[in-house]
Amino acid sequence: MQSPAPKYLHLSPDADLPALEGLPQFKAIVVVEADLDETMMWDVSRWLIESACLYALAWGKGCEAWREAIEDAALEAVDYEDVPEAQKVIITAHDDEDLEEVFWFARHRAVHPAHDLTTTLIVHLADSPRRDELEAMYHDA
Repeated sequence: MQSPAPKYLHLSPDADLPALEGLPQFKAIVVVEADLDETMMWDVSRWLIESACLYALAWGKGCEAWREAIEDAALEAVDYEDVPEAQKVIITAHDDEDLEEVFWFARHRAVHPAHDLTTTLIVHLADSPRRDELEAMYHDA
């Protein structure tokens, strides 16, 4: 199965979070290469959930903390109530894997139980962008 090209978004540590208008429910690969304060982590986590992220894969600096923050943001969004499978958000952390492996998993194995998530957003949290390199790495995975 050929997956469509990912969308790429670079966020520097002091960036404002853009509106993700017109983006359907999606899968996000959160690539954390910058040192970020906890407030930014929580803001990005809530922003992902509010923007219709239903599957998030965290990789890089503090990825386990990112997994927890995104999971908490998803629970907070439903007032910590049980949600139907169609509304569940799946979150994984990949601290012992190469980024190429995370991209492969995102393309070939990361599936939501109730939705066909055809849009993938690479959220690159770094001091400077690497769009071409990360898109090529994703394509080759």
